[in-house]
Parts: sequence; structure tokens; C-alpha cells
Amino acid sequence: MTKRSETPDSATAARRAWMGLLARAPEGELMALWEKVAGRPAFDWLRPPETGGVMVRGRTGGTGSAFNLGEMTVTRCALALRDGTVGHGYVQGRSRAKAEAAALIDAMMQTEAADDLRRTVLEPLERHMAEARSTRAAKAAATKVDFFTMVRGEDT
Repeated sequence: MTKRSETPDSATAARRAWMGLLARAPEGELMALWEKVAGRPAFDWLRPPETGGVMVRGRTGGTGSAFNLGEMTVTRCALALRDGTVGHGYVQGRSRAKAEAAALIDAMMQTEAADDLRRTVLEPLERHMAEARSTRAAKAAATKVDFFTMVRGEDT
């Protein structure tokens, strides 16, 4: 369900953002936050969790021709809440529990539970991932070597 103040494009962008966050999230962190959620709704499977492979494609420099980089294992599922709201979960790896959690969160984010879920799961998850990115960047920066050319006296 789209909030009345959101245009279809902004609702799609918001959904794309939270589904991407759930797909990239470390399983341990996501599942720990998901355990704290109370009042999980009943649902019916549209597609139970299944694991398969997908081809990952890349581009040289981000703009070049696409090429096949390799294969990646993905688990996906789809479910419907009793009110008819559909949620999808696509996650890297073989975790059926993470795919189910992602699908339930996706479905619940389309209901009135969205604000509470955003506050208890998505925002802390986003902060955790930003901190991890920052730590990784700081470690990489510590090993950076700056090469420079000094002007020598005979070159002037």
C-alpha cells in the first residue's frame, strides 16, 4: 500500500531501498534485530524459500560493455499476509531464514507497521552497515601509500 503523500515512483524507490538493504545485510545482524520484532503476522507462502544460482554481470569502469563476472548463490521466497499484502525476499547465500525474514519485513513495510519496523529494524541495520563500511574504509586508508615526486636541485 502506498501512503497518500507518496507518489508511485517514490514508493517504488523506497521499497527498492529497503529490499536492497535487507539483501545486503549481514545475516547475524538482521536476524538479531528481527528477533526483537513483536507481533509478526500470519502469512501464506506464494513461493517457499528456494536456493539457486544467478549470473552476476559487471562493467569495466562502470560504463563499459557488460560481461559475465561469475555465479552467485541466492535464496528467494514470496509470501502473502492474510490481508493480501505480498512480500518478496531475495538474499545472497543459502539462508532460508534470512529470505523469510526479508520477505516478511518487505510485506510489513507496506502496512501500518512500517514506521515501527523502520525504527526497530531498518534504521539500526543501516547504521550498523554504515559503521562497518566506515571501519573498512579507515583500515584501507591506513595502508594507503602516497607516491609523489620531489623536485631535486639539478632539475630546476
